[in-house]
Amino acid sequence: MTAQHTRLVKAMGAEDTSVRLQAAMAVGASADAVFLESLVERCAVEPDFFVRDMLSWALTRLAPETTLSRLRQELGSGCGQARSQALHTLSKIKDRTTWGWITCDLLRDADDEVARTAWRVAVVLVPEAEEKGLAEELVRQLGRGDRDVRLSLSRALVDLGEASRPALERAAGHPDPAVSTHARATEVLRRNPEAGFDAAIEEAKRTVVLGPERGAAEA
Repeated sequence: MTAQHTRLVKAMGAEDTSVRLQAAMAVGASADAVFLESLVERCAVEPDFFVRDMLSWALTRLAPETTLSRLRQELGSGCGQARSQALHTLSKIKDRTTWGWITCDLLRDADDEVARTAWRVAVVLVPEAEEKGLAEELVRQLGRGDRDVRLSLSRALVDLGEASRPALERAAGHPDPAVSTHARATEVLRRNPEAGFDAAIEEAKRTVVLGPERGAAEA
């Protein structure tokens, strides 16, 4: 590693966010594989969203044969941010051969941010023949987490389109009101992507409490 390389690596860890951002941009512009390990390591600890996104961009500038195997290692990291950022980078590379790396463990990850990223990446990478199976897996997470987590899951299921309909219809009859409400709200969004999430949730709550006919009448 040259003196210039060393300076850029040091700058990626600078206290000033703008310095880190500029360093990540410079590293990406260089597209030099010598930075691979530094970029991956920095992804795991970088606190700023925009800098992390720039680090991912820099990784996409490297040859996939250089980057992908290292990202796969990160998917098994004990650090949630490392897993999440590796998934995010895979979503940018969009190499469909990595679909098999998006395991059930990642889709069910206890870390909400990892799981949300895994849901999004899975929808990007899933082969058409596997879409219904992915939908079946995703509906198991219905009712999970806060509003942002539930919105992320709904968006993933909506992006699967018709493939998610059978699983959502079954989940709508789940005995847990949180699950059935989330399923019904997601189906509202699947049919009408322009509908607001909060409005869809309220409509679904009425349906769960009052039944389909009365819920529709009072909507």
